[in-house]
Parts: sequence; structure tokens; C-alpha cells
Amino acid sequence: MIGLLQRVSEARVVVGGETIGEIGQGLLVLVGVEKDDTEAQAARLLERILGYRVFADGEDKMNLSLQDINGGLLLVPQFTLAADTRKGMRPGFSPAATPEEGQRLFDHLLQAARKIYPKVESGQFGADMQLSLCNDGPVTFWLQVSPP
Repeated sequence: MIGLLQRVSEARVVVGGETIGEIGQGLLVLVGVEKDDTEAQAARLLERILGYRVFADGEDKMNLSLQDINGGLLLVPQFTLAADTRKGMRPGFSPAATPEEGQRLFDHLLQAARKIYPKVESGQFGADMQLSLCNDGPVTFWLQVSPP
């Protein structure tokens, strides 16, 4: 399971001209689900998202997590993160989970996040979404959780 974390000062996701998720300071996380990903990987990815120290402390060092700053979390499904781009001029999507499995695991991650963290917004699986964000830094990290 893949999470592309972007530290943002604000982020929004729009579907059909309507804002369906919006946060201020926090993390926009694009989520990619690969074949054979599990609920255990989703749980580990969520643990890392909430605890990953990407926000500045009083000495301007990245020592604070999303939970430490009480920031917003915007989770957005993005199957293209699982693309195979190693050769050719067109991505292949054989590493990606099926749409049904991808939605199931994304929904699992989203529900788990909402149970333990108060400021969670999301995109819509399978929708044509427009994202707008102000990446703060810029700070972007690729987190990949492999099977145990």
C-alpha cells in the first residue's frame, strides 16, 4: 500500500463542481492500493501517516507529527500510484489492486482513520476529482508499506 504525503497549508478535493473534502494545515495523502495489500498494511500506513514527523518544531526541525499539530488529514484514492513505469512510454497498471479491492481497502483505511482521528476528509473512489493544494515547503514523502 502506498501513501504519497504532502504537507499542506490547505487542500481541497472537488467532484462535479462541488467541494467534497477540504482541510487547512495538515496532510494531503494520495493512497494507492496494490494487488495483495491487506488490512494490516492499511493499519500500518495509517499509523505512519498520523505519526510521521514532517512539521516543524520550535527549532524549525521536522519533529512534529500530524497528531502533534492537530492538523487536518485529506485522504484521496489514486490508483495510478501503483503504476509500473519502469519501461516504455505508457504506464502499466498490473500492480494495482482491482477496483473492487482498491475501494474496499481505501474505505477500510478511511473508516479506521475516522475512528481514531477527529479531522479526516476524503476524496471519492473512482470519481473524476480535481485537487487543489498549497504544498508547504514543498514537503512530499512516498510511504510504502509492504506485506509483513
